[in-house]
Amino acid sequence: MKNSIVTFPLPANEPVKSYLKGSPERVALDAELERQSSEVLDIPLIIGGKEIRTGNTGTVVCPHDHKHVLATYHKCGEKEIQMAIDAAMEAHEKWANTDWTVRAAIVMKCAELLATKYRPILNAATMLGQSKNIYQAEIDSACETIDFFRYNVHYASKLYSIQPKDGSGNINNTEYRPLEGFVLAVTPFNFSSIACNLNMTPVLLGNTTIWKPSSTAILSNYYLMQMFKEAGVPDGVVNFLPGQGSLIGKVCCASRHLAGIHFTGSTSTFQTLWKSVGENIANYVSYPRLVGETGGKDYIFVHPSANVDAVAHAAFTGAYEYQGQKCSAASRMYVPKSLWPAILEKVKKFASEIKMGDVKDSDNFINAVIDETSFDNIAKYIEFAKAADDAKIVLGGGYDKSIGYFVEPTIIETSNPHFKSMEEEIFGPVLTVYPYDDDKVWEAVKYCDTTSPYGLTGSVFGQDRLEVEKIADALCYTAGNFYVNDRPTGAVVGMQPFGGSRASGTNDKAGGEFNLIRWVLPRVIKETLVSPTDYRYSYMK
Repeated sequence: MKNSIVTFPLPANEPVKSYLKGSPERVALDAELERQSSEVLDIPLIIGGKEIRTGNTGTVVCPHDHKHVLATYHKCGEKEIQMAIDAAMEAHEKWANTDWTVRAAIVMKCAELLATKYRPILNAATMLGQSKNIYQAEIDSACETIDFFRYNVHYASKLYSIQPKDGSGNINNTEYRPLEGFVLAVTPFNFSSIACNLNMTPVLLGNTTIWKPSSTAILSNYYLMQMFKEAGVPDGVVNFLPGQGSLIGKVCCASRHLAGIHFTGSTSTFQTLWKSVGENIANYVSYPRLVGETGGKDYIFVHPSANVDAVAHAAFTGAYEYQGQKCSAASRMYVPKSLWPAILEKVKKFASEIKMGDVKDSDNFINAVIDETSFDNIAKYIEFAKAADDAKIVLGGGYDKSIGYFVEPTIIETSNPHFKSMEEEIFGPVLTVYPYDDDKVWEAVKYCDTTSPYGLTGSVFGQDRLEVEKIADALCYTAGNFYVNDRPTGAVVGMQPFGGSRASGTNDKAGGEFNLIRWVLPRVIKETLVSPTDYRYSYMK
């Protein structure tokens, strides 16, 4: 019997390893890259802890070498989705009644396994299957994932400690029960850490999940499932369902036991799920919790007092790291005409120095976009700009999918603040720039505020700090994560909890305390020590 009050202190963030040639981490990673490159995995569904193979399969390929098959995976049908719902519900009561410190210990073991044994495994899988270079994989599939585990345990201990005060003659306490049902976790390709966190945050708080992984991140996600099992996550607590998202969403949203959706992906898909929940709202045991981080059209706003070198660095790294496939990647920029030539020249210099290619060549700064659909979509925007009268390509503009899905870092310069690529999410290495007249700063600020439906990330550059503050205030609803004199990307767990509003999501801030409260149902319990027996008010006696 446990009778101690357990607290988990604020952790330190996981250090980013250097991966210098010959270092232990580099040797281990290179060996793992070779191992995973030389085999073809057969990835099953995992329902209630059992591996299920349907025979309806798809393939996992390297985006930078799309003829290289890494794995085949089995797709679920309606029968398997219902099996997963049943398994999640069967596991729910036992997991919900497991002491939260035991759940926390399992999550902390996940962190330790990932920091050691699974670090090269997850990094290699993310590199090969999602075309990330060493650094981009390390900060994602290793460091951020570890931070999510450790920080969420700390935040959970804070949540459980929030208790009401006692009254005269009574004792009060709040218990934090998991939701009554299962959570559907719909996860993206671009961050292995997000795929993990969308499951494990509800799981830490006693929920069970049905996991719909992105079809272009199945390799790393499958290794995450293996790690969960080794850490002690019980069978049925997380159920792994590769397959058609629309079918999984339809069946899960029709179940009366749907308790919540934890989502990262496109705005249109989240809106479809929300609509489906609305259509089924009278059928549920309780109102489902809907938590989503969706699209973005993230910006850099440059004041005339800005430092040119700082802006050029932010534009280049903010727009082109991981090929612009981050929800937070810079994709539009408002810049004074007086500064634009110098900024562009410096960005061009960076572009001339970098290499693009296979992730196993550590000299390559740019790798491939995720798949052919994404490649073709990005190419359409580039061709649209090439044919436009009010825009021109001033950097890059090339693309080639003969070997891998490679798109050059590209800048579209436009004289139209409402140009197509200023308004619409592209999710690729394309930055659209609107140079404005230096004396029309506030007109440009208005464009920045009203051009896009999104509100995820943004930044402002300027050395006039008072003017920067005015701009930041004017743009207060345009970004859930806002940066001053820094690029609008690179949020760190525990430092910059992440999420936006408007068409960018529900802003529940993964990486902070705020997200956890969405996955519990508080019950306040009052115990009266001596029960009253006289109904009369005191003045009636």
